[in-house]
Amino acid sequence: MPSTSSPPTPALFRHIEQVHGDRPWGAFLDAGTGVNSALWSTALATERWCAVTGSASHGDQVRGRVGTRLRAQDSLLVGNWTDADLLAGEGFDTVLADYLVGAVEGFSPYFQSQLFARLRPLVKGRLYVVGLDPYVLGEAPDEAARAVRDIGRLRDACLLLAGETPYREYPAEWVVNSLQGSGFRVLAGRRFGNRYRETWVNGQLDMAVRRLPRFADPQLAAAMRGAIEALRARSLDLCRRQDGLAHGHDYVVAAEPV
Repeated sequence: MPSTSSPPTPALFRHIEQVHGDRPWGAFLDAGTGVNSALWSTALATERWCAVTGSASHGDQVRGRVGTRLRAQDSLLVGNWTDADLLAGEGFDTVLADYLVGAVEGFSPYFQSQLFARLRPLVKGRLYVVGLDPYVLGEAPDEAARAVRDIGRLRDACLLLAGETPYREYPAEWVVNSLQGSGFRVLAGRRFGNRYRETWVNGQLDMAVRRLPRFADPQLAAAMRGAIEALRARSLDLCRRQDGLAHGHDYVVAAEPV
């Protein structure tokens, strides 16, 4: 039986708990569920819990990890926020959009500008948006930043050449503006500095490796494999020397309906 125990609560979720204070969590919607957000939110004192994912296989993974925490009143749905019927007429006291803004690109490209307006009728109390400032664009100020940027670029190139759509991250400022234009009042926002470890380096580059068999050009796939492994070796060496790759930020934005 899969374990239902939780890892230590990440700093971003601890921050949400602090911002939320003594308010009841009530009916809780994990609007773009993942293993981490599901394990955290199903441990809260909610009246009911609902989660949405765009991938059936990912939903199975979440369900397996959450296990017996799911109660009779809880549900895990596979759906897309472009579907107007998804959770139509429902309302939730707390809504979590955990890296949902970036993930939307993989399921509904260009829908980000409509995402918060789509969620707005569902939010009866608080909305918490967790996101990641973009790191694959722009100049890199130091060696660690270049490694993180290059890993992201190589991963995304492999996804595109395999016929998939990479995630597209949006900065915190864009999220604030979009929330304000979608009927929300922003209550608080905070950035958290990132330090990427060896697990992240290997996870991102392994994702790229798994796409190589789907390249149309075998010679390009072979050349890309060499580039991936060379970047892996450089990045892991730097990671060990610098105790991780310090670059960029995650963020949490808290909002409520106007």
